[in-house]
Amino acid sequence: MTEISREILTIGQLNQVIAELISTSFDIVWVRGEISNFKSYPSGHWYFKLKDADSQINGVMFKGRNHQVDFVPKEGDQVEVAAQVGFYTARGDVQLTVQMMRRAGAGALFEAFMKLKQQLEREGLFDQSRKKDIPKHPRVIGIVTSTQAAALKDVLSTLARRAGHIPVVIYPSLVQGPEAPAGLMNALQIAQAEALVDVILLVRGGGSIEDLWAFNDAKLAYAIAQCTIPIISGVGHETDFTIADFVADLRAPTPTAAAEIASPDRSELLRDLKGYGLLMQRICLLGLERQAQRLDQLSLRLSHAIPNPKQMQEQQQQLHLRLKRALGERHRSWASQLGHFDQQLEALSPKRTLERGYSLILEKDQAIRDPKQLNENSLYTVEMALGSAQLKFKQVSLTSKES
Repeated sequence: MTEISREILTIGQLNQVIAELISTSFDIVWVRGEISNFKSYPSGHWYFKLKDADSQINGVMFKGRNHQVDFVPKEGDQVEVAAQVGFYTARGDVQLTVQMMRRAGAGALFEAFMKLKQQLEREGLFDQSRKKDIPKHPRVIGIVTSTQAAALKDVLSTLARRAGHIPVVIYPSLVQGPEAPAGLMNALQIAQAEALVDVILLVRGGGSIEDLWAFNDAKLAYAIAQCTIPIISGVGHETDFTIADFVADLRAPTPTAAAEIASPDRSELLRDLKGYGLLMQRICLLGLERQAQRLDQLSLRLSHAIPNPKQMQEQQQQLHLRLKRALGERHRSWASQLGHFDQQLEALSPKRTLERGYSLILEKDQAIRDPKQLNENSLYTVEMALGSAQLKFKQVSLTSKES
């Protein structure tokens, strides 16, 4: 029979003994459970319970640790945590002090991701030598994504701002769920068959590893590698990486960045064309001045030549004819190049954009860029290819972005 200690302990002393026993009995342990009673305090610390069908335990994750977690837990989330088992002596509670947290199953997904990454890397799908160059001045840009994705709105807004003169073709597909990889591959196949676009933006907004898992599909990776059209991937946030990013010809940190990479800045193009025009003018003037100087030198030599003045006069006439023909050829060449630049400037004209069916809403000669600027009963001017019209909105309904 166990002998009962004669020493009488206070509650604090007893709890301290229990705390020491627990702290020396456990190393870091991995625990899986469901988040319950989650609270985030102004201090930045997280307090919650982890539970399963049979039991529950208190948990805490301090600010210095939880800023490394890529999501904010909510009621009902299944998570896996690496934690120290401790005993909170003030309340007599056993609790987990969490060092790491991830969504339940994320560990297995990450292992599958790394296994596929290593396999495709050995096969050479990530080699820089097989990647296609991204065109600097694409004639048409293709987008593969969901038509409901907020990423699509961001991409279209960026393309319109930077290069509104470039047509865009959207190839819709699911970007999440078990059917998404097949949809993405089908969209790429359609883009190749139509052969309308010079570059493809493969984009999707941010999310968890499960949300982005469609872009870690092996068959999709092979389809990207075999695509005849250059592909820029812009999947998730800057810290997100998928297999599609490694296989694509270029990886952008976000969908918006993908649009910026694919589109030349219209304002910069206009500045460059203006600079080229001025340069051509200077070259023409310099060429004419040099030819005139050459002619003066020949005339001077002719005037000092004593023998056979008739022959010298014939040579002068021949030189005049050669000079006239050379100047004519040079002038036609310069005129052709200047005509080419005029055509490019005309193609970038806002009028050409209106002729393609776009419209421009003005308020007091100021262009409306944000739908929030629209007001009911205010007078607006709508500029179109064939003229303009005055209108008022009786009701303005804003459409929020979908995640």
